[in-house]
Amino acid sequence: MTKSVQQTLFDFVVNPPKKLELLSPDEIFDALDQRMLESLKEDKRLERKPASFSGTPLAEYLSMWANTAPDGGLLVIGMNDDGTFEGCAKLSAKRLNELEAMQDLCPDAQCVTRRVPIIKPGGGDDFVLVARVLYRKGRAVKTPQGGVFARRGDRKKRLTPEEARELAIDKGEIDFEQEMCRQLRYPQDFDKDAIRGFAESVRSAVDITTEVSDDEVLAVRHLGEMKDGVFFPNVACLLLFAREPDKIIPGCKIRFLRFDGDLEGSGEKFNVVKDIWIEGKTVPKLIHEAEAVIASQIRTFSALGKDGKFYASPEYPKSAWYEAVVNACVHRSYSNGLKNMMIYVKMFDNRLEIESPGPFLPFVTPENIYGTSHPRNPKLMQAMYFLKFVKMAAEGTRRMRDTMRAMDLPGPEFSQKEINYSRVRVTLTNNIRKRRLWVDADAAAIIGAAIARTLTDNETRVLNFVAEHGQINVTETVRATGLSWNTAKKLLQSLVVRKILEQVHRDDLERDPKAHFKLRTT
Repeated sequence: MTKSVQQTLFDFVVNPPKKLELLSPDEIFDALDQRMLESLKEDKRLERKPASFSGTPLAEYLSMWANTAPDGGLLVIGMNDDGTFEGCAKLSAKRLNELEAMQDLCPDAQCVTRRVPIIKPGGGDDFVLVARVLYRKGRAVKTPQGGVFARRGDRKKRLTPEEARELAIDKGEIDFEQEMCRQLRYPQDFDKDAIRGFAESVRSAVDITTEVSDDEVLAVRHLGEMKDGVFFPNVACLLLFAREPDKIIPGCKIRFLRFDGDLEGSGEKFNVVKDIWIEGKTVPKLIHEAEAVIASQIRTFSALGKDGKFYASPEYPKSAWYEAVVNACVHRSYSNGLKNMMIYVKMFDNRLEIESPGPFLPFVTPENIYGTSHPRNPKLMQAMYFLKFVKMAAEGTRRMRDTMRAMDLPGPEFSQKEINYSRVRVTLTNNIRKRRLWVDADAAAIIGAAIARTLTDNETRVLNFVAEHGQINVTETVRATGLSWNTAKKLLQSLVVRKILEQVHRDDLERDPKAHFKLRTT
């Protein structure tokens, strides 16, 4: 056999095993032996318990794994927290039968068990009992005592009634957006012009005749119910068309915060330079206003091409940040547990963060988000399709990724945070290092390409600062460039001599606190 043939066979035959950290609960359960048990740690897939573990505490762990998306988890009975083996061979036949029928302790959970042989440290054959608890779709699994549990990191957490309800909504057991909105009057408290425009869009798309009234169109699209010729709106309809939706869903709002620097300070170091509240509006109007606010804060820079011309480039592609805002409004949780929580858009020097209330939906993870579509509010999302906000083709996140990459920026980062309540965060990162060496578009329009080619890096940083803030003084120049005070002063004065900047308040720079520089306008 030739060497090339041997090499080809070798490439096809050898299949390196997965790292333990990457194995799913099913893969672990199928391959589990003593060596693997000794290597595994307690984590989001596995929990160890002594042989005496039973009763209500055991039922709580069954509930926990059954409520932990996307895969549930494993429970090892007969193994201590420190990783030593206690074994289950010492248990009576009755006790073993009870353990192997542990599902009876939490009937809504679904699990299978197997015995895994071990050799105890002192010698002698024994075994541990391993339960594979499956994730339960469509139901928030309770213990017989009414407790609802879920995994948070490597811990079991008892959910509050609000969190349990949120879980039931996420699993589709309760459809919050379909609940009737009886606190508002219809049609007095709703925008009939917006409803008329929506109904016309639906009629055009699905060929419904004008004989079908606007209210009947809303009912057909599951935005309420018709009873004896009278329309009753639901929560989805409220979010889309109510005049003041935040009367019922106080968190139906967006707060835009722009920070000075890369970190979010607090207390005396709270470094917010813009704080804009967008509230009292329906979801479509929230998106429109947020679009205007963010667009006004996104900076455009001019890169100098080899042909001596400027080419404009924004900090982030609009399609990426706009899609993130739409997703936050459409896929967030509006249910009772999180109805007071708002969406946050936070802009830092190096990134843009969009945070929305509620965890990832079951089966959606940061790893599979580009190929998975699982809307939390499907009727709201369908209505937004007819309003031309979403395409419902599971391509929005891929478009975010692709447009960021097209600008040589990192793809969006999706994460879930657990500070006080669950929230999903989308982070867009800009190329701040390159950006500092480009010329702000406002400055480029004034100084021109010929002068831009002569600027040093520090001069570019100064002009970008002036373009963003309107002016600069010597101390701010020191912070922007890292130069000494005297060198920073000379840099600014040289830009005055070159007629790029002009000095305001011509007194001694050392003594006049109002002395500053701005772009020359004539």
